[in-house]
Formats: sequence, C-alpha cells, structure tokens
Amino acid sequence: MWGELEPRVKIQPNTSDTSDLQDDRSTLPEKPVEIKLLVPPIVQQEPLEDTQNVPADITALLDAVVVSGSKVKSQQIGEAELTPEERKKELLQQYRSKPLVFLERYHGYLKPEHLRSFAHVSADPRTQHYSKVIHRRAAGSTDKKRIRNQRYAALRALQKEGEYFSEEQMRMREPLLYEQYIGQYLTDEEVLERSQEAMLHSAQGGPEAQQGAPGGLAHLLLNSYQERLIQGRLQEEQEREEDAQEEDEDDEDDGVQEKTWEPTSEEKALLREEFISQMHQRFLDGKDKDFNYSEVDENPDFDNLDIVSRDAEEKYFDEDDEGEDEDVMTE
Repeated sequence: MWGELEPRVKIQPNTSDTSDLQDDRSTLPEKPVEIKLLVPPIVQQEPLEDTQNVPADITALLDAVVVSGSKVKSQQIGEAELTPEERKKELLQQYRSKPLVFLERYHGYLKPEHLRSFAHVSADPRTQHYSKVIHRRAAGSTDKKRIRNQRYAALRALQKEGEYFSEEQMRMREPLLYEQYIGQYLTDEEVLERSQEAMLHSAQGGPEAQQGAPGGLAHLLLNSYQERLIQGRLQEEQEREEDAQEEDEDDEDDGVQEKTWEPTSEEKALLREEFISQMHQRFLDGKDKDFNYSEVDENPDFDNLDIVSRDAEEKYFDEDDEGEDEDVMTE
C-alpha cells in the first residue's frame, strides 16, 4: 500500500570478501619489524711469524727481497711504512703459505743460490720456469761483468800508452763534446798553441816521421786533413743540436741574449776532468764506434785486473749496477 513502509532488506555479507580481508590482515605484521644492518665480521689477522729461528737459506732469500725495496703488501694512504723486520715477517708468511706465488712475484730479485728454498716445489712447472730465468740472468750478468772488467783493464793500458786518450785524439772522436767542455772556453793563444802541438806531434811522433822529412811532411798534411774533418763533424753536430733545441728556444718569452759565462781557471780544469771522465765512460760502454772491442772483450790478457785502481773500478761498477736494477723485473 502506498505510504506503508517497505520492509527492510537484510544484506547478507559477502563471505568471500571477508575472507580476503582476513587473509590480508593475517599478512600484516603484528608488531614493527626490526631492521638489522648487515656488518661484515671483523677478520682477525693471524700474527706474523717470528723470523728468529728461520733456516739460513730462507733468511738469505728474505733478505734479498727486503734489500731490493720491493713492495711486499698493499697499504692504505697515510699508513706508516713497514720496518725491515716487518717486511721480513710479511715475506716469510707469504713464502710459507704460497711459495710458488712468492717465486713468481719476487724472482727478479733472486739468485741461483736462493732456489734451494724452493726444493719442496721443484717438480712444479712454474718453479722450473723461473729457475731457468734466474740462472739465465745470472749467467748473463757474470759475462757482462767479465767484459767490463776487461774493458777497464784495456782503458788503463791505453792511458799508459798515452795516445788513444790524448786530448787531440778524444777531440777527433767527439768534437762537439770537446767543444762544449773545453773548446769554447779556449783563448786565441790557447787555440794556436793546441794547433802547434798537434802539428809537432804529427811531425815527430809517427813511425814515418822517424824515417826522415817525407814522413814528417806526410803527417803534417794528414794533420791538416784531420783538422778539416773535425771542423766538418763539429759543424754538423752543432747544426743537429740547434735544430733539436729550436722548439725550446721559440717558447722563451724574452728575447734577451744570455750573458756569456766565462769560467775561472779552476772551473776550466774541472770541465776538462769531466770531459775526460765522459770519454772514459763512453769507452767502457762500448760507444767508441771506430774501436774494435772484440780485441778486448775476447782477449784473456785483459782478465787480470791488478793494474786497475780498486776504488775507481768499484765506483764504475756500482753506477752500472744501479742502471741494471731498474730493469730487474722485465723478465
């Protein structure tokens, strides 16, 4: 009937929805989740081994690497450098834990006598390979020392003879070097005196001159020819050096010409000594192009070093060894 209230409709709940809701609520955490940061565990380093009771052969092995100055472990910036004893302990630990890695890393500093410390891994191909490298390098070093010993003995013998290392002969071999150290500082009187001495030596010193005037005249002509050759070589070398320096000179801002330096007599003497020293070093290094080094390097007569000044010999050898150490790890 119109105006009567319609009966209320009772809405039945959707059981599927409530079940879903209950399921969703069941997945919610009942309490706040505690978040934990994962921190890597602190690794306790094993204490380095004591080097007091180490066998002598292993001690010699470790000392060889320590003396070389080779880096034995990575360090943080600002971290204090390891003391020699700390380096030795670190190396001992590396050797005992991984001897083959030790041999591979430091073989450039080892000698054949150190290989006995690797007898327990001698069957490994890596040990055999690096053993050959060490022996080959040692053999080459021995041969090199023998050769430079012989050259040093030959140098002293040539000095006694007085001809090969005379100032005029050295000037002929290296005119530019002579000019830089000596020639440019000579006065006109000294240049004239040098020329007269060279001509006198040519006229009196040669075997042809001892047979009479024709020989002496031949030497005078030869001396004049050699002087022209020296001046020609000097000019060529100066032009090459000027070309090499041309780019550097263009970069200079000011065009002010530098004042010519005039050395004192004491400074001239020092420059002369430096020139002679460099000529000796060139001979020892095998850089004298016209010298037959096979007559020295293969001559057993130069094996005796009794005539060599021991101090000078050791000075040269030490300087040469410093150059070799830079390439010790290139094998």
